[in-house]
Amino acid sequence: MPIEDRDDAYVITHALAKDTLSKLRDKHTEQVAFRKGLVKLGRIAGYEVIDGAMDTEYVSIETPLTETTGERVKGLDDVVIINVLRAATPFVEGLLKAFPRAKQGVISAGRDEEAGMNEEGEFPITVDYVKLPDIREDDTVIVADPMLATGSTMCTVLDAVLDDQPDPENLFVLSAVSAPDGLLRVSEEFPEADLLTVSIDDHLDENGYIIPGLGDAGDRAFRTN
Repeated sequence: MPIEDRDDAYVITHALAKDTLSKLRDKHTEQVAFRKGLVKLGRIAGYEVIDGAMDTEYVSIETPLTETTGERVKGLDDVVIINVLRAATPFVEGLLKAFPRAKQGVISAGRDEEAGMNEEGEFPITVDYVKLPDIREDDTVIVADPMLATGSTMCTVLDAVLDDQPDPENLFVLSAVSAPDGLLRVSEEFPEADLLTVSIDDHLDENGYIIPGLGDAGDRAFRTN
């Protein structure tokens, strides 16, 4: 089954998703291959969202020879993808291959590494830029960030996404790798969100990094380390 319910999250178990994630984890995977891997993983995840959460409808089709009945996916024009800058950019590029007509929003949000993690396992979050489309009740909203660690950034992003907006029909938090702490925090603060990930990793280290993780996905994708 391509998506499994693991209580706090839904895990994408597609063989190509697991294969791609393994290549992303490898420290020897260089920048271009890493970016392409995030794009590929985003595309696979998008197809799994379509297959697992979106309805189809029967339609009449006229082929070159006769009339027949086919199926089409409903709601492909009612998708909003939120890009959590910057690591999510190639991830979202892949999602757009599955949802080419999606509306897009951008939020630049990141944790204050110098301030460090507090006793509750949270970081202070700085939001530098927000540009979001209007969200409608019948929309499917996908908030994408390859890494869900403490959940501090994602909770801040979801606050901004849902502020003065109607509750969308579907709300997905999509990540490549997630830590149990972050999944728990987001699920408690936003129970209306479905958390979708390719892997639930072991734990966070003392600095709030996911173990085994991917390293810094943004640095690896944009060669800024």
